[in-house]
Amino acid sequence: MSNFNLNVNGSARSVDVADNTPLLWVLRDTLGLVGTKFGCGIGECGACTVHLDGSPAKSCSFTVKEAANAMITTIEGLAPAGQLTALQQAWCRLDVPQCGYCQGGQLMCATALLAAKPKPTDADIDNAMGNICRCATYTRIRQAIHAAASA
Repeated sequence: MSNFNLNVNGSARSVDVADNTPLLWVLRDTLGLVGTKFGCGIGECGACTVHLDGSPAKSCSFTVKEAANAMITTIEGLAPAGQLTALQQAWCRLDVPQCGYCQGGQLMCATALLAAKPKPTDADIDNAMGNICRCATYTRIRQAIHAAASA
């Protein structure tokens, strides 16, 4: 066990875990931030997507040791004061989720996309949004990203 000082959603957090513990499990099991979901465990589905220094990262693929010096943002950190972002508002207004399981990861990818390209094209969205949605709400995801970009 090692002690790691993490910056999660703008707050300093200290955890005592094994060096090779996936960041996903530190967030969920140690810190209680359960919006980050376990999907595949091999970095393919994207349900566990968080931001590391503003870039989307699949938290099942990073150890706590690898993420220790990064600014970590989870889905809970997108609206820390309870005020939903324009993207989250569009997501709700357009009823994007069906089962909702992948939505935290989808929102994290879409947030990073809009930060990098405030007016993304369909091709930009296709290139940035690689997360799997078993309910296939991809059309509504695209619509919500465009709606947020227009807000």
